Amino acid sequence: MSAELIAILMFVGVLGGVLMGYPLGFVLGGLAMIFGLTQVGIGVIPMFISRTMSLATSYVLIAAPLFIFMGVMLERSGASDKMYHAMHLWMGGLRGGLAIGTIVVCTIFAACTGIIGASVVTMGLLALPAMLGRGYDKNLTAGTICAGGTLGILIPPSIMLVVYGPQAGISVGKLFIAAIVPGLVLSTLFISYIAVRCFFNPSLGPPMPVEERRVPLATKLSMLGTSLMPPLFLIMAVLGTIFFGVASPTEAAGMGAFAAIILAAVYRNLNFRTLKETGYRTIRATAMVFMVALGASMFVGVFMKLGGGKVIGEALMGLPIGRWGILAAIMFTVFILGMFIDWLGIVFIMVPIFTPVAQALGFDALWFAMLICVNLQMSFLTPPFAYAAFYLKGIAPPELSIGDIYKSIVPFLALQATGLVLCIFFPSLITWLPGLMITAH
Repeated sequence: MSAELIAILMFVGVLGGVLMGYPLGFVLGGLAMIFGLTQVGIGVIPMFISRTMSLATSYVLIAAPLFIFMGVMLERSGASDKMYHAMHLWMGGLRGGLAIGTIVVCTIFAACTGIIGASVVTMGLLALPAMLGRGYDKNLTAGTICAGGTLGILIPPSIMLVVYGPQAGISVGKLFIAAIVPGLVLSTLFISYIAVRCFFNPSLGPPMPVEERRVPLATKLSMLGTSLMPPLFLIMAVLGTIFFGVASPTEAAGMGAFAAIILAAVYRNLNFRTLKETGYRTIRATAMVFMVALGASMFVGVFMKLGGGKVIGEALMGLPIGRWGILAAIMFTVFILGMFIDWLGIVFIMVPIFTPVAQALGFDALWFAMLICVNLQMSFLTPPFAYAAFYLKGIAPPELSIGDIYKSIVPFLALQATGLVLCIFFPSLITWLPGLMITAH
């Protein structure tokens, strides 16, 4: 078969397998075996072994289970509950204040955990009854929780960035620091949207009654301080050590996991049951990540060996639309794939293909990588496989249908696209902070 036909059949096979409900890792690994053995022969087996050993011995990927453990332990610690209750008192008097406070808490929580499911479910349990019970518009409420929860896939310590770095040959530490400003830009866009809409239409997010927030200032300050200081300690234990060159991302992940245990102990939620459940959930999530990674590594190896990467690269470079048009085509492709394929599959499959194209076009590698990551954040909100919507529906009351949730996320999808455009036209949003980093030795 020609390289062009092989490329088409392999991608159609991935999409077909996923739509039929098969696990992505098995789909990718199965296609790799089928096309490898039929087109290359038994000689493809050593390549599979080599790629498996490379993945299993990757020092950078050791950070993945450590960050997953950190995120799950933080969720179990109760830190998010205390943060939300503090924001509840401080911002509840504003129009849309509870929704704004939800985004603020999601932003801080995102900097402590890169697990989207935990963020959406936790904030859904806290914020959904609080906002709906005070007359907030159900679409604004659902959209706020879903969009805020997705910040964790971008703001470090994001598991996506840990996985992305080795695939593109970019320092995970630089990716972490580069993602901070784009993440804050998206958070600011969400807050601004909520504030403007509720200012002109207070019925969407009415202020809390005065009697509900009549708490002494000293008490409010104490609640704010005790709820924010521990998470900030955790953020500095991870991002601070990376930024100042004290530790590599893998070392920082270990420090973060240890700091999360300390936080759980401080909040008096550290016990054998917590450790057992955290360990179990960490093992399950890590196994899923590495199963997809193994299948994708085999798939990409066969795809490249059979000329698929060259076919896509030449097809993109041959488009008569200029370098910016090609960039737009890549972004559109990633966006469409995000509707059907998990971000893990997109990172493992497409990044090794698109990164050389971006380099050939003269784009900065770190800037291009962050554009892909910002784009992939939208995959959690794009139907039909909008993971954030399904996470929220799982804990939402019956009157909040999946159709309502889909409708609620449309404005926030537009805001995410706006954030992506801002990062394209203002590259310093991505490149400025990494330029200040102190390199670890």
